Amino acid sequence: MRLIIPHPGHFSALKDIIEYKDANHLTDVDEVYMAGSPQVMGSGRATLHAALIDDIREQTEYAHQHGIKMNIVMNPSCLGGYHLTFEGYRLFEWYFNELDKMGVDGVTVAEPYLVELLKDYSMETVISCVSHVDSPQRAAFYEALGADCITVDTNINRDFSTLNAIMSAVSCKIRVIVNEGCLYKCPFRYAHFNLFSHITTISTTRPLNTFGDYYFDKCISIRVRDPAQIIRSPWIRPEDMVEYERIGIDDFKISGRANAVGWILSCMEAYSRRSYDGNLLELLDCPSELRDIFYVDNKALDGCIKQWRSCKKICDECRYCDDITIRALRVMK
Repeated sequence: MRLIIPHPGHFSALKDIIEYKDANHLTDVDEVYMAGSPQVMGSGRATLHAALIDDIREQTEYAHQHGIKMNIVMNPSCLGGYHLTFEGYRLFEWYFNELDKMGVDGVTVAEPYLVELLKDYSMETVISCVSHVDSPQRAAFYEALGADCITVDTNINRDFSTLNAIMSAVSCKIRVIVNEGCLYKCPFRYAHFNLFSHITTISTTRPLNTFGDYYFDKCISIRVRDPAQIIRSPWIRPEDMVEYERIGIDDFKISGRANAVGWILSCMEAYSRRSYDGNLLELLDCPSELRDIFYVDNKALDGCIKQWRSCKKICDECRYCDDITIRALRVMK
């Protein structure tokens, strides 16, 4: 098993992650990932701290000294067409060349054009979940473009027939995100990624001053009204990772690079130990506010993976997650 750990981006956080890993003998921790420079492009997620070139070089060297790989995330779902201009091409080519020279191990991207551009460099090309790889056909397309590793769409995390089909269709590595708490089949997902893609980049032409995050607010309100949606979210419990290893998936990515480092360390330990006794919502990346409203007894979910891995996902007929909600979830007082 390989654990891929979120890194907020500042050097002190990286030191905390590595020191905690070494002190607690978390040998499965293999790689950290952080956002790239916002002057170059945005990101599909909220960003706490975006490192500049010199920061990335220094942190990459430090990570390598401790046997940890460094991945730079450059996964906006929208680049506004800039990547297809000569100016954009020259900027991205320069940036990838700089990352390659400083020894960065991998780059995570969502844009197919950038996948092909990365062929000219020695860094591993990782496909982001923002690319929505949810079928063997789409996985094969990305592998043909140059993917070395594909992070599958979290919506298929519990669809083992599709996961097996993807594993059979490609020879590149397959990676799953274990603790993303987004709604299953979320209607806001594409639009939310687009919003973050624009607000996480530095733009002098059209600065965004949004009045709020509509998608996040709707996401919270839906689950407050219908807590069963929390159970339906396609997260993976630490105890259930073995089911994925049985079909050949060894790469497990922890989501949450915009969180405080203390939270990241707790998640890292739980998934490395493959066990957690407490409120499962404490491990989920989004939305963190739910952990102050609900308590989901992780141990009460033992055995649920047997149902989820074969479920047809027709929720209005199945109602399994509704029953589990009654058993495992309670409102915080």
